[in-house]
Amino acid sequence: MEQYRNMLQTLSKIPPTGESFLLLSQDVGMKIYNRFSIRRQLQGSHMDRIRSLYNEYVQLLSKEGQISCLLPRELWENSEHEKFGGSCSPRVHSTWPRSLLVQLGTHLVELMVQTIKLKNNMFSPRSEPKLIPVLYHMYSFRSTRQIGLIKPHPIYSQMLLDAGETLLTFETSVMPMRCPPLPWTSPHFGAYLLSPSKLMRSGEGAVQHQLLLEKSSPGQLFPVLDSLNQLGICAWRINKPVLDIIVSIFNDKGSEKLDIPPPLSEAPAFPLQNTGSLSSWDKLSYQKEQARCRKKAAEMYSLRMDALYKLSIANHLRDQIFWFPHNMDFRGRTYPCPPYFNHLGSDVTRALLLFAEGRPLGPNGLDWLKTHLINLTGLKKKNSLQERKQYAEEIMDDILDSADRPLTGRKWWMEADEPWQTLACCMEVANASRSPDPTKYISHFPVHQDGSCNGLQHYAALGRDEIGAKSVNLMPSETPQDVYSGVAQQVEGFRQIDAKKGIKIAQVLEGFIGRKVVKQTVMTVVYGVTRYGGRLQIEKRLREMDSFPQEYVWEASHYLVQQVFSSLKEMFSGTRSIQHWLTESARMISKSGNTVEWVTPLGLPIIQPYHRSKSVMVRYL
Repeated sequence: MEQYRNMLQTLSKIPPTGESFLLLSQDVGMKIYNRFSIRRQLQGSHMDRIRSLYNEYVQLLSKEGQISCLLPRELWENSEHEKFGGSCSPRVHSTWPRSLLVQLGTHLVELMVQTIKLKNNMFSPRSEPKLIPVLYHMYSFRSTRQIGLIKPHPIYSQMLLDAGETLLTFETSVMPMRCPPLPWTSPHFGAYLLSPSKLMRSGEGAVQHQLLLEKSSPGQLFPVLDSLNQLGICAWRINKPVLDIIVSIFNDKGSEKLDIPPPLSEAPAFPLQNTGSLSSWDKLSYQKEQARCRKKAAEMYSLRMDALYKLSIANHLRDQIFWFPHNMDFRGRTYPCPPYFNHLGSDVTRALLLFAEGRPLGPNGLDWLKTHLINLTGLKKKNSLQERKQYAEEIMDDILDSADRPLTGRKWWMEADEPWQTLACCMEVANASRSPDPTKYISHFPVHQDGSCNGLQHYAALGRDEIGAKSVNLMPSETPQDVYSGVAQQVEGFRQIDAKKGIKIAQVLEGFIGRKVVKQTVMTVVYGVTRYGGRLQIEKRLREMDSFPQEYVWEASHYLVQQVFSSLKEMFSGTRSIQHWLTESARMISKSGNTVEWVTPLGLPIIQPYHRSKSVMVRYL
């Protein structure tokens, strides 16, 4: 019965445009595996021990600061030894291989195709009734590859669209937890109480990461585990006033300007034309327009469903306190386990989140809120912190108007770089400034602090590069430095020189070289982006400019990526030298037949999983 419920849940989530047969099979197979893992853990006395330990653990967490300065992992391990004399971690079971998950899922998806049917006359009662399949197979090209799709019948898609009420069902492993997560005590134990979880994410079929973790000496991973646990025990709650405003706009056809995706009813009209009388060129244009409309509709559906997931989860948790368990990828970067709704999401998602535990603002808290508010608007990026705070004082009328009348007032917040976080911050500033004593106002609002192009910061520190360090704010400065604007200015200088020499593309680019054009390439060059990849990034930015002559996009992007790389080489000479040394080292290690491996300062073993694939043709005689 449970398998049928899983299949019906999967059926309701297939988009009208279809889903990859392989991905669908893998998803169904993974659901079965998760159910199997949970049932296996519920058997025997192991779960009784975990339940007993967990009750004691959350009580100790609630007394944080009143017992001793123990970390969550140490609290758990101490309770284990006191109650049971040793570790209670479950016996490690091997996970099902991807091939088995896909094979099982394929069988179940085929079962769905063959058995789930509906009447063909649901929207045309006069037609002769006949049972037809809800799902069917089709093929489509993605780039140059042909892939198999499972597509729902249009009648079924229309039924879902017309349904007055829908119920979204999620796996527990993709939802925030409504109780503190289990502390990570080993590579096999932590995060969710029942759902299977991995300490380190890896690609399908990769086992070398897990082997390295298991070979680590006792205690070597404790700093990494403790870091994840510290992130996981941070409690959150929903910003309900902001949620209500977002939901009202979502239900009222959305707003592309505010990043609230509109429904499919707002998609461009599909062209209808008799192609019999058209010329070959007009037919080609007609087909391109059809393809454009189909692509736009598919993108709109995907964005709409993504927003629906986020808002549905937020609304479900609106009166709850919840937690985000964390794990990491093979590089040691930490991520929340729930994928749809977390604090690393978009502007909309971040605006919906508040800390569950508040703190008094104190003597400087309101000033930091005002500074953070101006940071979110993007209006004073080149000004000092003091000037930003002063600007917030000057526009306090707009801030209070945004807080009091977000949809009917002057709507100042809508022009910000991060409009929803700006609105949420306006509301917090208004509440704090109107309180009897702002220093004693209990705030739950997160104030963000970010690095300035972190990759370049690390390279500048490694190379003791003072010039590079200054441009990424690693050196004292009255006003913040902006490396992206610096690179843009230098590229503009190169362009002016070339324009005077009569180079056509340099003349065409006059007035179009700005921070936004070069930012993505500068940000990713330290992560190994090639000139080809950088050209594509710049091309995308140029295509977004309505006033830029589109016939010059390819030539302009090719020219600009060369200038950006030249500028970075000049500004960050130490960075480029270190990059070259690392690249040569990796090349020599690979040529010797080994993979690139190292151990981070926190004791985490890292292995690069990259391999060069090679096609082999086999002839059958």
